[in-house]
Amino acid sequence: MAALAGRRCLPWVWLRRRPGQGHGRHYRAALCTELKRPLAIEEVAPRPVQPHEVRVDVHFCGVNFADILACRGQYQEMAHLPFTPGMEFSGTVLETGTDVSTVKEGDRVIGVTGLNAMAEECITDQKSLWQVPEKVSLQEAAVLPVSYGTAILALDHRACTQPGETVLVTAAAGATGLAVIDVATNVLQAKVIAAAGSDEKCKLAMKRGAQYSVNYSQGSLKDAVKNLVGSGGVNVAIDMVGGDAFLEALRRTSVPWVSTGVATSNRTLLSFPRACPLHFSTASKGASSHMLEPHLSWRRSMMLSFM
Repeated sequence: MAALAGRRCLPWVWLRRRPGQGHGRHYRAALCTELKRPLAIEEVAPRPVQPHEVRVDVHFCGVNFADILACRGQYQEMAHLPFTPGMEFSGTVLETGTDVSTVKEGDRVIGVTGLNAMAEECITDQKSLWQVPEKVSLQEAAVLPVSYGTAILALDHRACTQPGETVLVTAAAGATGLAVIDVATNVLQAKVIAAAGSDEKCKLAMKRGAQYSVNYSQGSLKDAVKNLVGSGGVNVAIDMVGGDAFLEALRRTSVPWVSTGVATSNRTLLSFPRACPLHFSTASKGASSHMLEPHLSWRRSMMLSFM
């Protein structure tokens, strides 16, 4: 789905309309010029790359909840207006700085950037780029850095999930929740209890590989999980919702739990290690071997909510 200049919102994936054009010109970018207002498609002048930086011809850009928060002025790292949203992308290398040794012009890459990816081109540090295997499309690869990088960091690096263990994941129908289900079931061979806020979301999580589902809008999450797995409980809990009720429920289960985000008005900030580049590389390789199946959502009506 292409993003056209006449549209008042951007879709889940930002698709470039004219690939391969050089950097010696102005390029189009989606600019947030006013908080809680529609993004504007405008021409932007390119800047020179620094010795350690890479200019990328952006083919696809993921839209994450953090982008929505940034455009509302609610993200923890406040951006100065005007700014270009977009934290993950895929594309091809246009230009490299003099000290860049990891990629070269023409390489297919995925990357992360604080902001500025929702444009025809962007600049990022070479350490924030990873090459995409030929078997993986750039469209699929665009959603790997944030959601799958987070899933691998939470399940493997932090929780050390083992085959056969039971994983509880909240907000299971979101981008990261679906990635957690994918990694847990298809890579780590664990069982997943998907917790979501509606029957429709629970059905989606089950379709993506979860063994059980719980609609936590209909009662106690803790009681529902206990009914499913008995007194033994779960082995790992991955929380992406936050809030007092969920924190209390997870604490009372007496199992390792990892918080990967807060989607409630109660934004208690916790401190965790930053993601290691190895996790993003692992996600890219996993997609190449078909162990991972990135879920592309074409129904991002959430993007309308900040307008």
